[in-house]
Order: sequence, then structure tokens, then C-alpha cells
Amino acid sequence: MDPILVTTGWLAASVLFILSLRGLSSQLTARRGNVYGIAGMGVALLATLTSDAFADGGTTRWVLVIAALVVGSFVGAQMARRVAMTAMPELVALLHSFVGLAAILVGYASYLQTHGEGTARTIHLVEVYLAVIIGAITFTGSILAFLKLKGTVSGKPLLLPARHLLNLVAVALVVWLGSRFFAAEDTSGLWALLLGTLVAFGMGWHLVAAIGGADMPVVVSLLNSYSGWTASAAGFMLGNDLLIVTGALVGSSGAILSIIMCRAMNRSILNVVFGGFGTGESKKPAVAPSGDGAAQEVREASVDDVVAALRAAKSVVVVPGYGLAVARAQHAVREMTELLRAAGCEVRFAIHPVAGRLPGHMNVLLAEAAIPYDIVLEMDEIEDDLPDTDVVLVVGANDIVNPSAMTDPSSPIWGMPVIQVWEAKQVFMMKRSRAAGYAGVDNPLYYHPHTCMVFGDAKDTLDRMVAALRA
Repeated sequence: MDPILVTTGWLAASVLFILSLRGLSSQLTARRGNVYGIAGMGVALLATLTSDAFADGGTTRWVLVIAALVVGSFVGAQMARRVAMTAMPELVALLHSFVGLAAILVGYASYLQTHGEGTARTIHLVEVYLAVIIGAITFTGSILAFLKLKGTVSGKPLLLPARHLLNLVAVALVVWLGSRFFAAEDTSGLWALLLGTLVAFGMGWHLVAAIGGADMPVVVSLLNSYSGWTASAAGFMLGNDLLIVTGALVGSSGAILSIIMCRAMNRSILNVVFGGFGTGESKKPAVAPSGDGAAQEVREASVDDVVAALRAAKSVVVVPGYGLAVARAQHAVREMTELLRAAGCEVRFAIHPVAGRLPGHMNVLLAEAAIPYDIVLEMDEIEDDLPDTDVVLVVGANDIVNPSAMTDPSSPIWGMPVIQVWEAKQVFMMKRSRAAGYAGVDNPLYYHPHTCMVFGDAKDTLDRMVAALRA
């Protein structure tokens, strides 16, 4: 195909990817954004497969690529069909690792076929080295994030002695190995590339290992950014303009999202990446100090108690968390919302920026249950209304409603903005037990005078509440 047509196809795909990102910025246009993204990838594949550079490979290349596309499409479709909402964060982390691994493999293949000399060769070697190093960090970091989110590895941060010094030494070693790699002739610098890859593997693992549970949504967002910059570096290495643009889009959008989330948590992104978070041990005392300093037992409420309070309420706020996704109770929440609104009660949802295990996790969960977008509000949009709210129903959330973030300077989550549900007239906290949240921090809200605990599976409890409300 004419190179101009191929370039035009890449440009069209880039525009579609930009429109896709714009569409994904809102729940109302998210479906359209996905369609743009699918169309953009289709155009990109078509342009690449009809380019002269690809056609020069002969029939064998066509067979291999088409076979890979068929197998990959089948596996991807099966993963998408079978994955539960609770497993979506670890799936995203796992997919990021694929991008890193692809960059590593392409980097090695490109280096072993490297020709030329002088400045052009040096520039190409820099592109190869950056793609491999960033890809290696992304690969192992994403794998560890996947294992943490899946629960195979503990979410508690691994804080090694002098960990910051270890990171600096690793960076210095990567730079030195890079200088040896650039100075080597032909492919004799392969040893430096291999050692640099191993060091980058360790860096990626250590950086994510030092990050605790409460920061995992930011970690997933950061890994998304890493995968984008990895793809962009691979684009420079391969001379592919589309890969450069697409990688830059993903990398910059992931970085911006990470910064926004960190600001919402009152933290710097450097503190998240290098500081480690959620280091407190989980403790579950029988009693704890209440707001006035007096010891107070946990108060339990039955389903009938909650239903009676909801029937009498004029305004209700629901705060969803990861426990809602685990229980798959989003449809029961929708039914409850419909019944309360039909009875004249105002129902709204309060979403914390880091609720769940993935940026926007709760928004997607509620949208999947067809809960109206206009009653799903961000934390800062609803916090001023909480003192006038009759009932707050906390479903499976913990760290994002923890008062110790505002009252206890020794708490690992000190300074993180939380939804101040205790300002409402009545709080019902639905949990399986009094266990600490993912950050491993005990929650004084359990013992607050305005709080009643409703223990049990969220879906079972909500189903009984819905049945009682219908009656």
C-alpha cells in the first residue's frame, strides 16, 4: 500500500484513540469511547498489515500474525466474558505486564538485528535500552500488583532497611550499564542489556512491594502510565509514529489520573511511589474510645432496624466500597434505591477517589447495575450535605470512612481525606466482621455514637432489606 495511505491510517487511528479517551472521561459517553477505541485499533491493525514493510516479510509473516491475532482475540474474549467485577483490578494489572514483556522481547529482537553506525546507531541503542528498562519495571511491578490484588501476596508493604538507598543504587547501576551498552560494538553489549534488565526487574518488584493496600488504586493507575511510556519508547525503537502517539496518550493520561488521585488523598505522587503506605498492624479491640473520649461498645443493628430507619428517612447516602463488589450486591442496592426513591426519599451515592481496587471501580460497578449517573456523586460534591442526611449506609467500605485519618497523627492513613459519614444523623455500616480494611488500620467509626454495625454478607442483608421494603 502507498506509504501515504498507511500514514493516513495511523493518523486516523490516533484521532480515534484521542476521542476514545475523551469519551471515557464521563459515564454518559463511556460506551461511545469504547467504540472509538475498538475502531481505532481496527484501523491501526489494517494500516500496519497492509504496509510495505509488513508485506516484505512474505506469506510466513502473514500466517504467524493472523494466527497470533486469532489466538489473542479468543483468549481476550474469554477473559472479558468470565472476569468478575471483583477481579477487574488484578486483570488490568496483569494486562499491563503484557505490555512490558512485549517491549522487552521487541527490544532484544531489535538489538540483535541492529545495523548502522555513528549517531544513528547510538540513538537507536538508547531507544532499545529505554524500552527494555521501562518494560522490565512495568512487567515485574504489574505482576506483583496482580498478586497483591488477587490476595496471593499480602497487601502489607515491604519496607526494607535503607530502601531509598537501594533504589538509588539500582538507578545508578542501570545508568552505568547503559553507558557500557551504548559503547559496545555490534551486539557485544548484550551482557549489559541483560544485567540492566535484571536490575530493572528488581526495581519494579521493590517499588510495588513497598506500597501498601490503601494506595493500590494509585499503583494500578501508575502502572497504566508506565505501560504507555513503554509503548511509546518501543514506538521510537521501531520507528512507528502510531505507537509513539498512542503510548504518549496512555502514559500521560495515566500520570495525570495518578496525580489527581494523589491530590484527592492529600499526598504527593512521589510519597506514594517511594514512601510505602498502610504499614499499621490490624487490631480489633473489644472497646475503643468514642468521640467524647469515653469507652463504648460496638452497637449492632438488625435488618429490621435498618429498614425502619430507611422508611423514616427523607435523605439517604450510600457509600460503596470493595466489599460491595465482593458480595456482588450492586443489583440489590439498585432495587433498594428504586424502592426508596419511589417512596419519596432522596437517595445518593458518595464515591471516594480510591474506593475499590481500581480508579473508577465503584462508578463502573454502579453503572453496571443501571444506577442513574446523576445520583452518583464524588466525595467533594456531597460532603457538605452529610450533616443534613438522615441515614448513611456504608456498604463494604472501610478505610475511606475512617476518622483516624483526621484525628490520629500516628495512623498510617493520617492526612488522607475521608468521607465524614459520622456527621450524619445515623450511620449503618455493613461488614462481614470488624476486621481492618485493606490498609490494615482499625476503624474508630465502629464505635462512634452515630454508628450501628450490620454484620453479614452484604448481598444477603440487602436482599432481606429489599424484601422488607417491598412488604
